[in-house]
Amino acid sequence: MSADGAIRLAGKLVLVGAGKMGGAMLEGWLGAGLDPRQVVVVDPTPPETSAALIAAHGISHNPPLDGLSGVEVVVIATKPQIMDEVLAGVGRLGAMRPLVLSIAAGKTIATFEAAFGEESAVIRSIPNTPAAIGRGITTMAANARVTPAQADLARTLLRSIGEVVSVDDEGLIDAVTAVSGSGPAYVFYLTECLARAGAAAGLPEELATQLARATVSGAGELMYRSGIAAGTLRENVTSPKGTTWAALQVLMADDGLEQLMTRAVAAATKRSRELAG
Repeated sequence: MSADGAIRLAGKLVLVGAGKMGGAMLEGWLGAGLDPRQVVVVDPTPPETSAALIAAHGISHNPPLDGLSGVEVVVIATKPQIMDEVLAGVGRLGAMRPLVLSIAAGKTIATFEAAFGEESAVIRSIPNTPAAIGRGITTMAANARVTPAQADLARTLLRSIGEVVSVDDEGLIDAVTAVSGSGPAYVFYLTECLARAGAAAGLPEELATQLARATVSGAGELMYRSGIAAGTLRENVTSPKGTTWAALQVLMADDGLEQLMTRAVAAATKRSRELAG
């Protein structure tokens, strides 16, 4: 990134997959000043929003890969289910020694080394769905061939969709997937359960849903903006022997929410390893 905050590349960026996540990243990059003439999108059927973005900026879309030159980075944003087919086509770009940055779940660094060449610089990353509104968090792990400059470039590109953190051990990506990758679904389900509990307590269903949705999103925003630890925020809203205290006696019991969440994250971690294996 340049001193004025714009994304600057020496070569081309090839985005493979312009679905929800890939499209969100593309929009963020263009908003950060990336020259659309440096972008190539490979996606046979992008969604309407991405197709409109590609057309509006005159971005090269599905050109013959053999005709490309000066590729600096390849961003893989396709679904894992079609990854083998996709890599069979774009793997030839490895001859130019680009940085390979994957945001695909369940595919290891070794998968991309096999496709682009054993000497390829590869970063595996796991974003989450709040990336669609620029509020995601992405964890990345790099192989030994990634240079500091390439790591910085990856962070710059990933910051277009939210926060970025790094881990040295790729093996931790499975636990990351279980916490932040799958985590939004846990929060959405918590909202559903809170709404149903409100309805069971006598509230009209529509009101219970409105209250639950606003409470969960508002509490999350308070935690985000304040920077105060979650435990401190919980303590601040809990009066001794009050209503919140009574509810927390259930949620914080030996068989309460912490144990349930620990089991859930362990199950997701195990499944992530199975999918990557």
